[in-house]
Amino acid sequence: MARRRRQPRLLAILLATLTLPLVLWGLAPMPSQGAGGAGALQQQVQQQRAKEHSLSSAAARLGRLEQLAARDVAVLQSRLSSAQQDLNSWQARLARTQANLLAARRHLIRLRARLRRDRAVLASVLLGAFQAGKPDLIDVVLGAHGFADLLDRADFFRTVQRRNAQIVGNVRSVRNATHGQETALATLLPRQQAATATVQRERDALAQVGVALRARQAALAQARAARLAALQNTVASRRRAERELTRLEAQRRRAAAQVGPGGPWAIPWPIVQCESGGQNLPPNSAGASGYYQFLPATWHGLGGSTPNAYQASKAEQDRLAARLWNGGAGAGNWVCAGLVGIR
Repeated sequence: MARRRRQPRLLAILLATLTLPLVLWGLAPMPSQGAGGAGALQQQVQQQRAKEHSLSSAAARLGRLEQLAARDVAVLQSRLSSAQQDLNSWQARLARTQANLLAARRHLIRLRARLRRDRAVLASVLLGAFQAGKPDLIDVVLGAHGFADLLDRADFFRTVQRRNAQIVGNVRSVRNATHGQETALATLLPRQQAATATVQRERDALAQVGVALRARQAALAQARAARLAALQNTVASRRRAERELTRLEAQRRRAAAQVGPGGPWAIPWPIVQCESGGQNLPPNSAGASGYYQFLPATWHGLGGSTPNAYQASKAEQDRLAARLWNGGAGAGNWVCAGLVGIR
């Protein structure tokens, strides 16, 4: 993914880690001085000064590496915090949807019970009216205490009929609305569950990168604690440290060449693991998407055939990522290249 700024190199952390064996070798006792006269003593002092100068330079270099390491840790922690915030947000949405769905189902159960009761009451009223028979007009007139009472009785019968019908109608309407809400929530729930799982996988992938970075941090802290002792190291110790550095750099190159699950990949797998965890992710808050986390502007600039990278096939994403990678010359386009120590 093309980023707005370049990040410090984590390869520097490996260099700092190598300082630890240099320090430990530096703690080895110096050879005892012989009795070869002033000339031999002067030569020994000159040699020691040369060694001290070399190791002083290494100590200064270690201090710069510590600063770079702190910046890299801050970058990864920011990315991890952002991913955790997205996960917390999706988990909260999912919890609200589940709670709303449960409440809607309980409300629907209560409405159905109420509708059954109202229907039973209405049926009882209608049955009683049927069994009593239709009142004779003369009986109604004679039973009324005046014309006003007659009007009140007629209005009462009509009001009762309308009220019973209205109660049943209202309960039925609310029941139907609640059922529609339940259906909508039941449809929304699996989509939110899938989105939450996707964000969690992305967070977990960043956390895995963070574990390796913190391990390098621990080695760097150990090297810092022994930095003053490294001033007593010998030239032979420094050469052994250089050989160890060569070995570790070879290990890093082999790690960068890993295929990784879901491969082959157009760029080194550690970068893909850090950027997307090997998933075809939808756009994040910055708009980056796909296996390689292309920003829309970068994707369109490379000739992408879809509005966003994740909507394209993996083959097309591979092809455009390889073009951007350019044999390693374009590594700076991915923030994670610096985080995993690939430049």
